[in-house]
Amino acid sequence: MRFLLFFTLFISLISCSAKRDLENKEELLMKKYAEEIDTEDLKQHLYLLASDVLEGRKTGEKGQKMAANYLTAYYKHLELQAPQNYPDYEQTIPSEYFNNASGNSSENVLAYILGSEFPEEVLIISAHYDHLGKRGETVFNGADDNASGTSAVMEIAEAFQAALEDGHRPKRSILFLHLTGEESGLYGSRYYVSHPVFKMENTVTNLNIDMIGRVDPKHEDKPEYIYLIGSDRLSKELHDLAENVNKDHFGLKLDYTFNKENDPNRFYYRSDHYNFAQKGVPVIFFFNGEHDDYHKATDTPEKINYELLKLRTDYIFYTAWELANRPERVAVDPK
Repeated sequence: MRFLLFFTLFISLISCSAKRDLENKEELLMKKYAEEIDTEDLKQHLYLLASDVLEGRKTGEKGQKMAANYLTAYYKHLELQAPQNYPDYEQTIPSEYFNNASGNSSENVLAYILGSEFPEEVLIISAHYDHLGKRGETVFNGADDNASGTSAVMEIAEAFQAALEDGHRPKRSILFLHLTGEESGLYGSRYYVSHPVFKMENTVTNLNIDMIGRVDPKHEDKPEYIYLIGSDRLSKELHDLAENVNKDHFGLKLDYTFNKENDPNRFYYRSDHYNFAQKGVPVIFFFNGEHDDYHKATDTPEKINYELLKLRTDYIFYTAWELANRPERVAVDPK
């Protein structure tokens, strides 16, 4: 009997030790590849995307097409996969889909990493890359909205690709999705969920990034914060995961003000994650809140807090790493 108790305790200790070793390894890997997310690279991407040359990136117009070309060239350079049947990294949306919001067709941009253990399960990391275009000769650059989120997705993709090249392929597949038509009515995400590249039932989570480069008036004295919206609407497990990642690694102030169901701003319904949530996909919308330059020509690159953009991007990367590599996909709460 004593031997049996000793043997049981011994096996339990070995199991706990192995679990700790695995957790330590994952933490070291997250830390290592988060270093691929470079503040200067974020800044360079953002300055280009929000330059006058791109004319405000209005859906269907020349500047948006130039931004799409920049994104596809970037993913080709990184040697990320394009999804099957989308060899040019673009999902074309016909002009008639936009209900006169655009007179031309437009493009979602997609890049992809195949998972090792659960390749059919897909984590989507998204940001819209369109903005308001020009009014006369005045360019609405959209630096925070949403060159900040677009740059973050690009750097997160580079970090995951660096891990892959070192032999650390994520367990789940990851789709890096740059959406068009958000400003005119969430058209890019609406088109994607009705014409999914990967089955919606296999989409485990959508992490949507929309405006993460600035500080709103509420947090001017303590800028290390981010708003989380929607994290607990469909999956308490997802909400807890995001909380634990922050507690264990970052210590940001996670502000849930705009997650309240009676929030008069209704931000939960106003960015691309909403169309995924409508299909039953757990979502988190990462957001810095509005500021005086929101939807104005004064939303320009020199006003971005690049160190804060890096910090928030790291947090989203860690969250994505956990979601892509955990043993089970996050559970959707019973209705």
